[in-house]
Amino acid sequence: MPRNLLRAGTILILATGLIHVIEAPESFEEILYKGILFCANGLGALIAAWGIHKGGEKWGWTLGLVIAAGSIVGYVASRTVGLPGLPAEPDEWFEPLGMASLIVEFLFVAAFMKMITIGKK
Repeated sequence: MPRNLLRAGTILILATGLIHVIEAPESFEEILYKGILFCANGLGALIAAWGIHKGGEKWGWTLGLVIAAGSIVGYVASRTVGLPGLPAEPDEWFEPLGMASLIVEFLFVAAFMKMITIGKK
């Protein structure tokens, strides 16, 4: 597997986790489970990054995909249908850290797809 792809996957999933850890304190203020999920995202991203960095372990990439895709779904859900126990008014769509998170999550998904493509050759 190309070293650049391993680096990209590692950095992108770490960025996803870091953004969620930075946002965790504010999430705890909204509702406990959201803060816990943000912290779990950070821990899971760290574990996934270790697996990817270690040599492109498939479990690391798969865990990263679950984290990135789950984060995307959570972002959209929190701004459309809402999350249980939170006020009816949705979060701001274009909040800077939220947008940064979406960008790195989508880029991670693209890197995952590239990894899958390389693996089939």
